[in-house]
Amino acid sequence: MTDALSPSDRHPYDALTPDAVLNAVDAAGYRTDGRLLALNSYENRVYQVGVENAQPLVVKFYRPGRWSDEAIHEEHAFSQVLAAAEIPAVAPLADAHGKTLFTDAVSHAGFRFALYPRRGGRWPDLEDLDKLLWMGRFMGRIHAIGATKAFKYRPTLDIAGFGHASVDYLREAATIPDYLREAYFSLSKDVLAQVEAGFARAGDYAVIRLHGDCHPGNILWTDDGPHFVDFDDARMGPAVQDLWMLLSGERSQMTLQIDEILSGYTEFMDFHPRELHLIEPLRTLRMIHYSAWLARRWDDPSFPRNFPWFGEPRYWEEQILALREQAAVMNEPPLQWM
Repeated sequence: MTDALSPSDRHPYDALTPDAVLNAVDAAGYRTDGRLLALNSYENRVYQVGVENAQPLVVKFYRPGRWSDEAIHEEHAFSQVLAAAEIPAVAPLADAHGKTLFTDAVSHAGFRFALYPRRGGRWPDLEDLDKLLWMGRFMGRIHAIGATKAFKYRPTLDIAGFGHASVDYLREAATIPDYLREAYFSLSKDVLAQVEAGFARAGDYAVIRLHGDCHPGNILWTDDGPHFVDFDDARMGPAVQDLWMLLSGERSQMTLQIDEILSGYTEFMDFHPRELHLIEPLRTLRMIHYSAWLARRWDDPSFPRNFPWFGEPRYWEEQILALREQAAVMNEPPLQWM
């Protein structure tokens, strides 16, 4: 038997027991029936909760210390405006007073949480060009609204935050094996210089409100089409940030895909082709940022449990190889919009 964790070794989410989850939802005005299912989410904690005589709800408990209340309210307001415009964005539920952000006062842990209607679906088939056209139309509508005002409390996607700050954290965290550190940090310096060159080639571009993390797992597809979930990473940035994660395969395939996406997108929102210069630089920033994200969250017990390969030499060897491949790709011309 292991000794109990000392208070300094415990993670804040350790206090988020099943009873705490159900009690918080009850306190928000819903009568739970005891059913509780943990959903795949690592940055926050997300559960499906059964409600008496009603459809289950999804409850998201925000990671302590990550976002201010004001930043969360901006996320909620953005998705609510989208939903009101009949865009299939899953927005938080509001109480009778319009409140969408609640504080758990039952467990005394002070977790902030939001409640959402449950929406099922499957990952979209990115090889289906008709589906890409459909998603492009919705992304155009999302961005048309996103461009009408700016976030005040949410960050802007930039090289400093996603790139240099991530590399600095990895350098201090000492998670990279000693014999690979020089190779990784020398390479990261070179690829970030290429990222900066790519942004320079793109020139001036509009910075708008984005979903921010529009990968296929955050787009659920049903027979009625797509709906967009999890605006937790919403931020300011270039429009193409919400488009490039829908691309996959070889260059020829991605060329067809981006053409289909933009054919739908530009029915509702202008797009300047120079943003295509940003696709591979943004992909590179995401790769570096992802490694730093894992390192930053390693004190959360769910991370060693779900990402056991992180920190192993093989992971960093693969990262070095992937960044070298990105260095080569960033030297190629951007995708063409036909």
